[in-house]
Amino acid sequence: MRLDQNLYRIGNDIVAAYLVVTDEGVTLVDAGIPGQWSELLAQLSELGLGPTDVRGVVLTHGDGDHIGYAERLRSEFGVPVYIHAADAARARGEVKVKPNWGKFRIGATAGFLWYAGRRGGLNPVYLKEVKEIADGDVLDLPGRPRIVSLPGHSPGSVAVHVPAVDAVFVGDGLTTRHVLTGSHGPQPAPFTDDPSGALDSLDRLAGIEATWVLPGHGTPWNQGVQEIVRQVRAAAR
Repeated sequence: MRLDQNLYRIGNDIVAAYLVVTDEGVTLVDAGIPGQWSELLAQLSELGLGPTDVRGVVLTHGDGDHIGYAERLRSEFGVPVYIHAADAARARGEVKVKPNWGKFRIGATAGFLWYAGRRGGLNPVYLKEVKEIADGDVLDLPGRPRIVSLPGHSPGSVAVHVPAVDAVFVGDGLTTRHVLTGSHGPQPAPFTDDPSGALDSLDRLAGIEATWVLPGHGTPWNQGVQEIVRQVRAAAR
């Protein structure tokens, strides 16, 4: 799904990953769930590209619904996978985390689990090898993504700022569709390790100028960083 020039979404409002497409190749931000692999291939093919054009995968954190097909890209096509050092063990499956479910509605939760389950999302394919990154790093990848630490959802959660496409990718630092309640609009994300810490981390987005704010779950946002942060804080109250 084309969002803007050189900016594409793989997946949907339930689970999403994103492509930054440049003349130098493609940067993939997050990797959804394993069963969305065919959607990645279809979008690349539509652009006249293939998996070998992906120069790197940048993970916003190490949860199973974000690492998706990253190991397949790494092992079959030699694509490096980048993740914050604090979430590296999580992405390799070495750390098991008991999810913080919080509020949920049976219908919405069942729909999320049905969608994810049919596409391998309940059986994550962990990474065997990752490249560790840190706050402030600017990666030598298409679009020159800059890493902004956003601890809270997980210790190594990050935002990925790509000025070349006027976008910041926030993973589960916030959401615009709560997969467990079905409620729409900017709000805190579910399954968050440290909810208060995640809200505090939104301050780290304050200095970022970007039209697009792109979460791992929910409708893409194109009304700027400051407004979505304001609405998330209001929803938290």
